[in-house]
Amino acid sequence: MSILVLADEHDASADVMVRALEDRDAVVHRVDTAWFPRRLSIAAELAGGRWCGWLRTPHRTIDLDGITSVWFRSPRTYRFPDSMTGAERSFAHLEAKYGLGGVLTSLPVRWVNHPARVADAAYKPVQLATARRCGLHVPDTLITNEPEQVLRFTRNRSTVSKVLGANSIVEQGGRKIAFTRLLDDADRADLTGLSQTTHLFQQWVDKAYEVRVIVIGDFLTAFTIHAGSAASQVDWRADYAHLSYDTCDTPEDVASGITKLMRTLGLLYGALDFVVSPEGEWTFLEVNAGGQYGWLEHHTGAPLTARLADLLVRPVGHR
Repeated sequence: MSILVLADEHDASADVMVRALEDRDAVVHRVDTAWFPRRLSIAAELAGGRWCGWLRTPHRTIDLDGITSVWFRSPRTYRFPDSMTGAERSFAHLEAKYGLGGVLTSLPVRWVNHPARVADAAYKPVQLATARRCGLHVPDTLITNEPEQVLRFTRNRSTVSKVLGANSIVEQGGRKIAFTRLLDDADRADLTGLSQTTHLFQQWVDKAYEVRVIVIGDFLTAFTIHAGSAASQVDWRADYAHLSYDTCDTPEDVASGITKLMRTLGLLYGALDFVVSPEGEWTFLEVNAGGQYGWLEHHTGAPLTARLADLLVRPVGHR
């Protein structure tokens, strides 16, 4: 077994995973794509129906033909010399994406998850529509850049706004985070700038608590997330210090919908978020194909790393 781990070199969860894989007698190659081209090179030739050759770092040579599984754990983007112009870096980045990235994504091995499937699943409109078709309950949702549609949608209903992509930006040396926001009358009265891009609005769902379901192959592990502050009641990511956790069972109909959703999206791993109402109804919010799990394992002791490692060393053909 030869496992390629594509991850940020400072990722603590990847550190733990490497040790778990080595405990299973796997040969582990950890690579951060940000090393290319300074600390990572590639040489690959087309032989028959696959690319053969190697990746090379200052410390090792990785035989592409020997790789059996890849864990795609949010590696960083390529980093090119500062001496290159902006146009040169853009050109080089695109060439690396289709060259190095193209060779890797063509490898006929188990991917957890394949970058193309991760990219497809990143579209929240795709997630929400697919989840509803798979039988999961999804909140009423509007995506628009027309202010009048926001006023129509939010009339006589509690509504939250969410980002569609990354929830943070780096500006003036600091990081700004966009948490889920419960709209008030002042927000509705001032929709300045809304027309400049698309925005996502959803009907607020009354919650007793939230659940994150970690899917690893055919295993589903559900964790309750109980909010202990006003901020975490709207978005639990806003106040980790006032959260409490436990494991819970997943209702059979929800588990069935999750399984259909994951197979439709082509994902072997995912972190799915749900709201559970006071009446016990589960409402799907999103699936993150590279979502975090380490802090839940830490708080509850659930064997997530072990299950993920078992999936990576399992022979291809078995989920």
